[in-house]
Amino acid sequence: MSPANEPSFRESVDIMFNRAVALMDLPPGLEEKIRVCNATYTVRFGVRLRGKIHTFTGYRSVHSEHMEPVKGGIRYSLGVNQDEVEALAALMTYKCSLVEAPFGGSKGGLCIDPREYDDHEMELITRRFAYELIKRDLINPAQNVPAPDMGTGEREMAWIADQYKRMNTTELNGVACVTGKPINAGGIQGRTEATGRGVQYALHAFFNDEEGMKKAGMTGTMKGKRVVVQGLGNVGYHAAKFLQEEDGCKITAIIERDGALHNEDGLDVEAVHQWIAKHGTITGYPDTHCEEDGAKLLEAECDILIPAALEGVINLSNAANVKAPLIIEAANGPVTAGADEILRKKGCVIIPDMYANAGGVTVSYFEWVKNLSHIRFGRMQRRQEEARHQLVVDELERLDRYMGDAWSMTPDFKEKYLRGAGELELVRSGLDDTMQTAYQSMARVWHDRDDVDDLRTAAYLVSIEKVAASYRAKGL
Repeated sequence: MSPANEPSFRESVDIMFNRAVALMDLPPGLEEKIRVCNATYTVRFGVRLRGKIHTFTGYRSVHSEHMEPVKGGIRYSLGVNQDEVEALAALMTYKCSLVEAPFGGSKGGLCIDPREYDDHEMELITRRFAYELIKRDLINPAQNVPAPDMGTGEREMAWIADQYKRMNTTELNGVACVTGKPINAGGIQGRTEATGRGVQYALHAFFNDEEGMKKAGMTGTMKGKRVVVQGLGNVGYHAAKFLQEEDGCKITAIIERDGALHNEDGLDVEAVHQWIAKHGTITGYPDTHCEEDGAKLLEAECDILIPAALEGVINLSNAANVKAPLIIEAANGPVTAGADEILRKKGCVIIPDMYANAGGVTVSYFEWVKNLSHIRFGRMQRRQEEARHQLVVDELERLDRYMGDAWSMTPDFKEKYLRGAGELELVRSGLDDTMQTAYQSMARVWHDRDDVDDLRTAAYLVSIEKVAASYRAKGL
């Protein structure tokens, strides 16, 4: 729980925005236009469940329409409120701008605990919520495109897309009204893993930045680095899994809502994930120390700390005790404005949420483009690419026969080289390129400007300047 004098999530976003615009030369009117949310719609609707009518409250906030459609997830949580939704919508504006996804920022939420309802009840609730938003064009492929967020996933997006098509039977691009759908309902390969994969690519970009590594007091490669992950949901699980299996990181602690697992020799992420899926808790996981007060392990000795669950988990009460030299914000707003200042003074480098978890919206952009083009990525060029590669392999095989034992191809070269890029490979390539390019734009500001001493301020500066340029182009 955050201390009483801690700024709220929305106040934290405003504080960080103000820190950045103080370093910019924006006209006061344009600064205010970028800061404020354009509109927030509150809906209260009833659904008959278990013999009586239950009333639910939902929100959809539009922060900026400098580009359209606007983009942002829908979360299901009892903690959903207008301030939170508006703060998240603002972050979506800056996030989309930073990674050059052509969207404005939006966010939605429904005040509900999904665990209290069965699948059929959740479908009835989701369809009614979608109906209320769709009839006001707050879900529309050309105006407002939601995606999954905390408490929602492929299932809810499929229901929303189907509800939209039922209400707009002649809309050719109706399936593009939401992203994060299942593959067989217009989704795209790699979307489920996208945010976690983006965290991995963000760390790759950071570890390629020698000056950034020096500022964090870190050396070497990612192999063997000790990682603490808070939250083993979709984002935390995929980030931890990829870092462990592909980069050789050592996951020394996994923090969940009911405690934490700690093992300096490293935890098996996949095994822990399977245990939680089966038992609904980390309690009882074998051969590992279980800490009842999981939050303590946010302060554990490690190289990389990945808060991947809720906002505000690193705050005034624990920031001074955090020992990680590098924090990457896989969740939205896990470090409060007050904690951010404490950590910066300690020399801790924070890779900010608006960049670190942008993998989701980046691949959502790819899915939206796929839906509008009505063709999967790779379908037109894959076989032609393989045919050209076959010409090279044929020549190499001819050379192989001619040279005999003096020269030969690497055993698996032919198989790897001949395989053309399918949708998943193209999505990962596009995501990697996006994360690398966005990091470089932040790093230039971070390293070149004497008045910028952290990546978060650099990210805001890059992002806000792009939003301002869009408004200027509109004549504002």
